[in-house]
Formats: sequence, C-alpha cells, structure tokens
Amino acid sequence: MGELRTVAELMVISARTAPKSKGEDFVVTEIVEGEDLQRLAEAMNAFGQRTGKANFDRDAECVRRSSAVVLIGIKDAKPLEGLNCGACGAAQCIKPNTFEGEFKGPQCALRLLDMGIALGSAVKTASLLNVDNRIMYRAGVVAREIGLIDADFVMGIPISATGKNIYFDR
Repeated sequence: MGELRTVAELMVISARTAPKSKGEDFVVTEIVEGEDLQRLAEAMNAFGQRTGKANFDRDAECVRRSSAVVLIGIKDAKPLEGLNCGACGAAQCIKPNTFEGEFKGPQCALRLLDMGIALGSAVKTASLLNVDNRIMYRAGVVAREIGLIDADFVMGIPISATGKNIYFDR
C-alpha cells in the first residue's frame, strides 16, 4: 500500500491547494485505509439495507477492493459575505447547517464549488499518476455518518492500481 498511500497524500495536497472563493478555506480531508476501509464498506452495505437506497452495496464492493479512500468535504463553510448571488435559491445568503440529513445543509453554492474544485484537483492528481479512482457520493455519506471525517458535506474517492480499473464495470 505504500505507493498508494503516497498518491492519497498527494491527492490531499491537491485538494488543499485548490483555489477557493475569496481565498477562504473550509475544505477538510482524511485518508481511509486498512481496517477503517473495511468498516466503511460494511457500513455502506448496512446503510443501503437500512434506508432501501440503491447501489450502496455496489459502491461498498468497490470500496472494499480499493487500497484507500480519500475523503474531501467542507466544514463550517460560511457564505461569501455580502454577495447574495442567489445560487442556493435564497434571495439573501443563507445560514448554513440549519438542518441535518445525509449531509448538513443548506450549503452556500460557491462553497460547494470550492469543494468540487478540490475534488477535481485530487482526481486529476491520481489520474496523472495512473491510479484509478472514482468520486463517490455514497462513500461520503457513510464516512460522515460513522465518524471517519468531521465534515458537513463530503465525497469519497476510492483509489486502486490493478490490471483493470475496478470502478469501470460497476
């Protein structure tokens, strides 16, 4: 796993240094591997069964077969002061994290873009190093639920380096 741990660390660096609105950083990251990786896969299966939501089992199998999962999220992200862009659907900037679901919400659309740019930077890094990866909403939901990351909104990126991309034929 040593070489893929290094790739995961480089992905985290890419997420950390990605551009962010007004230069304000609310992005948080974690690397999941070993026993926590298997715990995540098991919890994803259980979540799908408990909620009746589709494809948690499919994505759990991908996580189980991965070397690591890079988690990227946002925590306590404040709207851009004075902008009131309306992208979130509100006429005035919203107060974030006023309700709890799979994620805390609502979130400022520009902060979600910051997270998206961080995700894109991380997967670009993995791709440049020829490491297979896939951004997974389901891994983020469950990683947050079982406390693998302290984030309000999070996605997971499992990584693998095998003879065939394990995320292709899901």
